Amino acid sequence: MSNDAVAHSFNTLGIVGTGAMGRGIAQLAAQAGLNVMLFDVKEGAVAEATAFINGLWQRSADKQRITQAQAEQYGERLIEARDLAALAPCDIVVEAIIEKLEAKQGLFSDLEGIVRQDAVLATNTSSLSVTAIAAACQHPERVIGFHFFNPVPLMKIVEVIPGLRTANDVTQRVNALGTAMGHFTAQATDTPGFLVNHAGRAFGTEALRVLSESVTDPATIDRIMVDQGGFRMGPFTLLDLTGLDVSHAVMESVYHQYYEEPRFRPSPLTRQRLSAGLLGRKTGEGFYRYVDGQQQMPEEPAIAPASPCPVWISQDDPGSAAQLAELVTTAGWPLESTDQPSSAALCLLTPLGEDTTQCALRQGLNAEQCVAVDMLAGLDKRRSLMASPITRPDLINAAASLLNADGTPVSTLQDSTGFVLQRVVACIVNVGADIAQQGVAAPATIDRAVELGLGYPFGPLRMGDHYGASRILTILNNLLAATGDPRYRPSPRLRRRAALGMPLTDGPTG
Repeated sequence: MSNDAVAHSFNTLGIVGTGAMGRGIAQLAAQAGLNVMLFDVKEGAVAEATAFINGLWQRSADKQRITQAQAEQYGERLIEARDLAALAPCDIVVEAIIEKLEAKQGLFSDLEGIVRQDAVLATNTSSLSVTAIAAACQHPERVIGFHFFNPVPLMKIVEVIPGLRTANDVTQRVNALGTAMGHFTAQATDTPGFLVNHAGRAFGTEALRVLSESVTDPATIDRIMVDQGGFRMGPFTLLDLTGLDVSHAVMESVYHQYYEEPRFRPSPLTRQRLSAGLLGRKTGEGFYRYVDGQQQMPEEPAIAPASPCPVWISQDDPGSAAQLAELVTTAGWPLESTDQPSSAALCLLTPLGEDTTQCALRQGLNAEQCVAVDMLAGLDKRRSLMASPITRPDLINAAASLLNADGTPVSTLQDSTGFVLQRVVACIVNVGADIAQQGVAAPATIDRAVELGLGYPFGPLRMGDHYGASRILTILNNLLAATGDPRYRPSPRLRRRAALGMPLTDGPTG
């Protein structure tokens, strides 16, 4: 549908609540050609919001991103509604008020007595059921979720969530409106967390699980996820940026809404830090300290150089073994090519979802000689290694020195089932596969929404195809076997597609 067609369908958009979200939605709607009526119960809030939005447009005009005429034209489309009844001419009203079910139900009940019967009532809720909000309305068929992300103009995605009784034509028109406002419209079913917040559950919760097991510290986890995983920021930097007062509440909300689904289990670590007021950047301390708003990232431990020793490489994964062999020969260290290592050799293992201990014992190796290397993402920007509890300290240092020989940073972990990257990535892919299995959204929509809404290097299904569905399945199966924790049980979609060699991004839901 063209912008003109949308403008014909929705000429006037009302907004109730002129905080950050309401202002952003108003800005986009006016730029898309709609008249925008703004209402807020707080005295002077609309005037403040209007001045703020006009200021943004004026700065854009000053920088020649838009013309002065455009800035003035957009400004003329902002109209103050003196009271709720003034929203009567609106074709669609978007609420951006407090995140409480009773408040939203009450507002929509009031609006039903004001707007025309064919007017759409849209909620910007991020966590409440659209169906539940609509249940208090006489015409639930016109109620829909229209969920933007903050900051609205920069986050180029909006979730469109029809409730169980939302009319199809309302869904189609709101999808078209979101597109006309310049955003990718991700249609999703009315499930807890909708699409983006649902898909984002694994990143932080599994990182917290790793931290709770004393595998390593927050800074190391963040460095691994950024350097090895290609994420824009690490999970603990993100938790500090969002604030634990927000993040922990979302974790608990989604977990309980899914009736204690283990995949979404929150961590006691965040509850404890929340109680201590260590919320993150906003309080000056969270998982990191902040000085004048700047994150104080601890320095990485120095790696002591080691003299070359014989290196033996497990052939569990021939491709990974070949990459490690090339690194060893390039560094000039002697490489053993025998079936079994000598007693003097550093043994390099390449497990998927196993710890060094289990991997060494499974292969009949002396765990005192063994160090595992995470090969899920290759050896390009960072290398992660871990040793068994009895690995000789000189061989741990030798492994770190070898992997650091070309200057690539190395992270050394305590023995862990699945390193850091493997665990977090496998959980992200698994949650994404289950979202597709449930039919929450189409596979392509899931991936694009997550890339735009969460800034991941790949959407969860593309991430699974990138690393290999069979490898992800192996990681999850080994984690499940080692821990017995059902949070690691593989999604049926992942299991079937890995078995058949099918991409996770293709095909029907199941």
